[in-house]
Amino acid sequence: MLGASSTALMVCAYRARASGWDHPIMVDRWAAALAGEDGFRIAAAFDQHWPAMETWLALRVACLDRLVGVATDRLGVRQVVVLGAGYDTRAARLPKAGVRYFEVDHPDTQAEKRARLAALPGYPVDAATYAPCDFEREDPIERLRAAGLSPTAPTLVVWEGVVPYLTEAAVRATATGLARGLDRRSLVAFDYVGKNLAAGQKLSVQDHGMRDFIGALAEPVRFGTDHVTPLLAECGYRWVRTVSFDELALEWLGDYRRDRLFRFQRIAVASAAAPDAPLVP
Repeated sequence: MLGASSTALMVCAYRARASGWDHPIMVDRWAAALAGEDGFRIAAAFDQHWPAMETWLALRVACLDRLVGVATDRLGVRQVVVLGAGYDTRAARLPKAGVRYFEVDHPDTQAEKRARLAALPGYPVDAATYAPCDFEREDPIERLRAAGLSPTAPTLVVWEGVVPYLTEAAVRATATGLARGLDRRSLVAFDYVGKNLAAGQKLSVQDHGMRDFIGALAEPVRFGTDHVTPLLAECGYRWVRTVSFDELALEWLGDYRRDRLFRFQRIAVASAAAPDAPLVP
């Protein structure tokens, strides 16, 4: 079994590869160095199961990057939280005067990331405020407040690449905690998968191969839903928007391809109160 950080390294490799497209929709100049040889090797192996993974990662990053821009430019958001940050680099890639980034992750994961970042020439390690949190024993909202997050100012929470690997109880608890603990104007954005993929039901051979591969990386898919709005309503949200992989591909790449076989991925954006300005996920 590979280490628990293997998935994060693979994601870095996909970000690096997508950054090299002829017409990239996102660019992460730090991703290749963070991925290292192991990350690219894992991504190449995963390509055999899901060739569309690089496309999905590029679309997911581009969509959430745009959301950061919209929230900080139009909605007056000055606090961006990356929850379960892994090797996220938005604090370095998307700096904005007056905007403070907070990264929340397990202390061991965060220490490993900071060591890797410190070895990258020119990387602004202090671009983010780090809030280590043992999610099984500590409240991330309390850790964020201790790190300086204001509970009375609107916040954007980017919860990327995490929800599918949690139990439904953990998803509900975290979503509820964010709705209650942050300013009502705050936004929470996350990606999720469909119910059948999480349950391992009615899947193609390719889908089963993907689940087995991810499971070997010590991060099995545990949670999925086809209807996220009822769950979020029960957690305290009163405004929800979702967008699918196919919809993002149509917008950003200008095409719709049935052969991608990746239609179960979606991104949700939720708030306890409707945003003050039009918002496109």
